[in-house]
Amino acid sequence: MVDVSLDLLQLRTFVAIEDCGGFGRAASVLRISQPTVSQHVRQLERRLRQTLVEKDGRRARFTAAGERLLVEARRIMAVHDEALNRLTSDTRTGLVIGSAETAAEQVLPELLSSLRDAYPGRPVRFHLDRSTQLIDSVDRGLVDLAVILGFPGDIPGRLVGNLPLRWYAAPGWQPPARSDPWPLVAYREPCGMRQRALQRLGEADRTVDVVAESTSVEGVIAAVRAGLGVAVLPSAGRAPSGLTRLGGLPDLGSIGVHLATRRGLDLNLETAALDVLESFFGSLDIPWSAGSGRALPAPRSPEITTP
Repeated sequence: MVDVSLDLLQLRTFVAIEDCGGFGRAASVLRISQPTVSQHVRQLERRLRQTLVEKDGRRARFTAAGERLLVEARRIMAVHDEALNRLTSDTRTGLVIGSAETAAEQVLPELLSSLRDAYPGRPVRFHLDRSTQLIDSVDRGLVDLAVILGFPGDIPGRLVGNLPLRWYAAPGWQPPARSDPWPLVAYREPCGMRQRALQRLGEADRTVDVVAESTSVEGVIAAVRAGLGVAVLPSAGRAPSGLTRLGGLPDLGSIGVHLATRRGLDLNLETAALDVLESFFGSLDIPWSAGSGRALPAPRSPEITTP
């Protein structure tokens, strides 16, 4: 008889360390403290009586035993989640739609209207969160389908379109002098848009000071509206309320919009959502994909030009 049992929560933490690239990022994505992540690893090591992670300079790496556990942990999680989906499928009457906060206002109304027409009488509940959290919720079967944002190579799901990234500031906000750092308001890490902003400003030989950060789009917009600095946000052609588009800064390109679906989701439902999203992006006067050659829309709000 086996006298050792493995805790599913600890296994999810262990896999997150690999998927997120370290203890700190795993803690951020899972919304737990870094000491808790370390504690989960130590508890697994005690149960298995093997060293799973060891120091390699400033970094940590998986041992051979740790690599074996990663493979088995993924198998255990997949079997667990698939069984849970099967056991709850008969009682799942509602539909849970997730969306990245920065895409919700622009995408969800169209998606909700079409799904209600296709599935009349089926209750719909929304889950708004950061893309990193939504990915985990879809993997765990807590969200049926989610509209998430990300750059190529760092996000799952099917690409359905792109949204241009724009610089925004408060009306009347004055840019700093050339020699002064740019005050940036950004999402808390991990955030691809934040990294894109820092990269492009660095390439333009501009120093940056992150003056405010938030875990929500409302927090970012509120800080920019208060005049604390500039922010990068996706756009479908209109500025967020109380903000104006900022010109004269490095081009940021676009961010991909992806549809991620849980295992076992009704194929007809997934197809309906894809049709809605592809139709939505096809109707916008913005690039369908990188290098599409389509013109960007003219700004619908006054621009501030940097010195």
